[in-house]
Amino acid sequence: MRILIVLTYYRPHTSGLTIYAERLAKALARRGHQVTVFTTQYDRSLPLEEIIDGVRVVRSPILLKISKGVISPTFGYRVTRLVRQSDVIHLHLPQFDAAGVALRGRIFGKPSVITYHCDLQLPRGIFNIIVNQVVHIMNHLAAIFTNQVITYTQDYADHSPYLRRYLKKVKIIQPPVILPSVLSGSAREFAIKNQLNGKGPFIGMAARFATEKGVEVLLDAMPSILQKHPKAMVLFAGQYQNVIGEDRYAARLFPRIQELVALGHWKWLGVIGQDEMAAFYQNLNVLTVPSLNSTESFGLVQVEAMMNGVPVAASNLPGVRQPVIMTGMGEIFGISDAAMLSEKICDILASHHNYVKDPAWIIEHFSPDTVAGLYEELFESILVEGKSRHA
Repeated sequence: MRILIVLTYYRPHTSGLTIYAERLAKALARRGHQVTVFTTQYDRSLPLEEIIDGVRVVRSPILLKISKGVISPTFGYRVTRLVRQSDVIHLHLPQFDAAGVALRGRIFGKPSVITYHCDLQLPRGIFNIIVNQVVHIMNHLAAIFTNQVITYTQDYADHSPYLRRYLKKVKIIQPPVILPSVLSGSAREFAIKNQLNGKGPFIGMAARFATEKGVEVLLDAMPSILQKHPKAMVLFAGQYQNVIGEDRYAARLFPRIQELVALGHWKWLGVIGQDEMAAFYQNLNVLTVPSLNSTESFGLVQVEAMMNGVPVAASNLPGVRQPVIMTGMGEIFGISDAAMLSEKICDILASHHNYVKDPAWIIEHFSPDTVAGLYEELFESILVEGKSRHA
């Protein structure tokens, strides 16, 4: 099967969406499909075309960046050619260009499937309000033109203003999550490298430093956590400098965080590789996902942590609360409720063993091959349906 995957950003850009797309693309390629990813050349040092782990990656040059989006004058021309060469189109939303790509699929008789990752909510401002509305319109048009809409959980589908309008098209497929192999001694080496010995407990957060991630909730919770655990330290894994569209957010929070850094209660780890992420999880006592709004629909890092035996404190957002509900490996706290987050983290630290479960089911259920198999079945059924309709 010739599968075309279209999204604005792809690896090496780091976000939950790009990680999802990369894992699925590679898994589909391993299953024998011809997989092409069409994306933008958001960084001019990236080649316009390359093969990565059996996946053909084609990038469209950009003219300029606007907020968290890009303008690529040749995007339409290039994607038209790729649509005509494909059997099925897989779109990742939110994405401004998705409607045009799905429409091309209709014109050329190529079925399309949307994976809807989250609702779009850009930071406040007149310009961002306009961008929000334009992308919302394009996302709705994409849903009208597409054959099927995928999302992670029924919980999120039932609460998303966007997905509620297309429930007849919605199908639930869990996201792909990988348990990286851990080399002997790597967890200890990670601790030595980051000077963690003699400190702890360790509270992990793995995310881009972005408004919707709720970093300030954890920041506000730290004083009361430190009263009970004077050596507690936050280990923040992910991009925290020069995050697209987050300059004001960083300027507001960085001074307070740097005070904790100076006192040894917060450590920036930056973007780290997959193998090192496994060592990161194995040094944690608890992971938190304090996300604030529906731009977060699940939180893949929760499952990664649970696969490594780490409990999670997650905010009570539709979708985000599901990994804890499904596994029992953690606690749920009120959205933006720093006092409750502090309480739940301390509860987990006090009874850590009660939250650790056998990871075997989690590993199998969320494996990229399992997820790719579900997509494969969906693509095939849509293709068969299309052929019977035109027979």
